[in-house]
Amino acid sequence: MPRKDDTGTSRTRTTAKRRTLRREVPSTVGLLADAGDFAAMRGYRSFTFDHHDDYSDYLRHVDALLRSLAAQGIHTTVALFDPEEYAGFCADHDLDPDSAQTRTRFTAELSGSGVVLPYTGQPIDELVPLLVDEAVRQATWEYATTLLAGVGACADCGEDIGQASFDRASDALKRLVAGAGPGHHHFVCSVPTEAEQLVAVLHATVPLTDDADDPPPRPQIEGRDGLDFVTVLAAGLALGGAGGLVARTTTEDHRERVHGWRLDRGRLTPLSAAAVFNAYCTDADTGDPVAPEPGVEYCPGYEVDDPGPHH
Repeated sequence: MPRKDDTGTSRTRTTAKRRTLRREVPSTVGLLADAGDFAAMRGYRSFTFDHHDDYSDYLRHVDALLRSLAAQGIHTTVALFDPEEYAGFCADHDLDPDSAQTRTRFTAELSGSGVVLPYTGQPIDELVPLLVDEAVRQATWEYATTLLAGVGACADCGEDIGQASFDRASDALKRLVAGAGPGHHHFVCSVPTEAEQLVAVLHATVPLTDDADDPPPRPQIEGRDGLDFVTVLAAGLALGGAGGLVARTTTEDHRERVHGWRLDRGRLTPLSAAAVFNAYCTDADTGDPVAPEPGVEYCPGYEVDDPGPHH
């Protein structure tokens, strides 16, 4: 029969092991993006918050929860919890939506297929817009991919137009970065479609080399920005409608250059310096002139599209 001291020691070791294992179990926290989503979830009686609470109260509690999990050494991701998607999930799986267990199951599924970000100690007022931006980025990429898949094959040669446009956009991005030279580059591609305006943003940094004979350095592109940018540009090329692309470069001497292109009938055409100046120095809503930014040089675009025949 074990002594009392041995039993206490055994329980302490067991507790310590469970705490250690708990730190190795990842956690996902579902986050409501705005006051409207919060109000929708308050309609469920089992939801922790009621009419006495507002969205700011909710955010304070979520922030405290995230900090608590981080303090325990638990890897945590934050998922965008959409009440409409949640209601559809419950209907599809015949689940009671007014249940904490159902919300937990939905959040767990979001961790594998939804919009998620790792929690790294960001303040909650920074985390919410980051999560919303990620949701917009994901939706934009999915829609652009759907457009490319639906273009079909060329009636003359049978080539897949979507794939050919993607290849062209990939080559165009390489030429865009190479032509911009050393510095930090901010590219924006905008493509209007019947359903929505597709916008992709790409940040790329090209290091300055000391020896002109050295091979050009490989550009540093953040995350999956390259894939998103190429997909949106490819959709613009494949659809053959209007669109635009601008490149803003900041160099080590803090000078800034702006270049521009237009999408027209499936081609990416460089704009003149005057056209770039007019685009930046004209109010889009009123048409009134806007003063040019100090220290910014408005430059013509350069050739980035393959001049050969296209579909």
